[in-house]
Amino acid sequence: MRKTFLGVRLRTLREQRGLTQAALAEALALSASYVNQLENNQRPLSVPVLLKLQAALGVDLQFFSENEEERLMAQLHDVVADAGPGAAIPQAEVQALAQQMPALARRMIQLHKVARDAQERLEAMAAGLGERDLRPGVGPTQAHEEVRDFFYARHNHIAELDALAEAAHRALQAPSVLARDVAARLEDHLLAQHRVTTQTAPADALPGLRRYDPTSRLLSLHADLEPGQRAFQLATQLAFLEADAVLAALVASDEFRSDESRALARIGLASYFAGALVLPYAPFLAAAEALHYDIDLLARRFGVSFETVCHRLSTLQRPDARGVPFFFVRVDRAGNISKRQSATDFHFSRTGGTCPLWNVYEAFSQPGKVLTQLASMPDGRTYLWIARCIRHDSGGFGTPPREFAVALGCDRRHAARLVYARGLALDDPGAVTPIGPGCKVCERKGCAQRAFPALGRRLSINENQRPLEPYANV
Repeated sequence: MRKTFLGVRLRTLREQRGLTQAALAEALALSASYVNQLENNQRPLSVPVLLKLQAALGVDLQFFSENEEERLMAQLHDVVADAGPGAAIPQAEVQALAQQMPALARRMIQLHKVARDAQERLEAMAAGLGERDLRPGVGPTQAHEEVRDFFYARHNHIAELDALAEAAHRALQAPSVLARDVAARLEDHLLAQHRVTTQTAPADALPGLRRYDPTSRLLSLHADLEPGQRAFQLATQLAFLEADAVLAALVASDEFRSDESRALARIGLASYFAGALVLPYAPFLAAAEALHYDIDLLARRFGVSFETVCHRLSTLQRPDARGVPFFFVRVDRAGNISKRQSATDFHFSRTGGTCPLWNVYEAFSQPGKVLTQLASMPDGRTYLWIARCIRHDSGGFGTPPREFAVALGCDRRHAARLVYARGLALDDPGAVTPIGPGCKVCERKGCAQRAFPALGRRLSINENQRPLEPYANV
């Protein structure tokens, strides 16, 4: 078993609580010398000590989580790789920074984001794209990343909204968990409690999915919405009406540096509330466990789409009732990631694209079929991935459909809880596909699919040889 040395983190916690070593030792029923050894990494932080910290000080054990360390390490690798040529920083040093000084690591990551955003804006100006405001941290490009970071930092679980949405679902007293029944009760509730009338608008009269007129209190919904989509849009409107104070408190966070960020965050949080209302936490988690996380069966039981189930599965991280921690992603054929949510330590690079060996891209060639893949990252961790291509018709003749591939991934240690692990050789190294975080930041050697040289790595150049791997490293 791996020994966990977290002395700096323990000392930080003690200082935050205003305790001396002697006072902390007394609270934990340990000797002062033992606490001193813990803080100086002369002893590992054991599970019994962690439990004492939780009992005596009410410490969230996530503060000492190894998953948090892995998340920070993945982000730090982006920072290191994006710094350009130079001597490689040993893995042990990156790990030490993430493990021992997480606050400093987060600040480095934050500074890197600001610098990267400034660089992108300067490049856009040089390319003549005409961006008016080139200040770092301003504008929609950075705004959506700030919103993603907000959810990522919370493991894609917003406890306040989840509890509020679950209570709202119970108050509706819908005859079943099916989205069509929830939608009907939501319409009644909006009318009775908020004097909001709902109308169904023809496609040619309503370009979007939902439009609310606060003056007339008229909510218009697109005629082509499926029951699950209709329930979701109704619940989103309810969030703005009944959860406004909670939304306002959440977007007041210092993590948002612009009005655009806060506005996008409000929409994202309202959508979170809607998903949590349509798929309430306790019933949905119970169904997921009973059905071994079979997405199609869950979609039928609740009357929603495959993608909606995937979204919700990536949020089930209530401390006293956790589901499988999933990473959720949605991509298009060009490899653009339009949605990325994580309850795990998994982290795809923002600077290096994504990996073509990842099964989410294979899904486009087999529409409607659920594909599975055991994939290992360069750090040695292995994940089970589930991917499927989904298609949305968006209009009449000549209008191109919207097509995406959605994927859920979880660490291999959780795979046995999933129906998708049946028939897979979970312990066979030969059954695992090696993938990476993106070519520019991937250090894996021997990959014939490499599209870019790895940042900060010297190339092996020999005109007398033509290796299989493009841009081979020394």
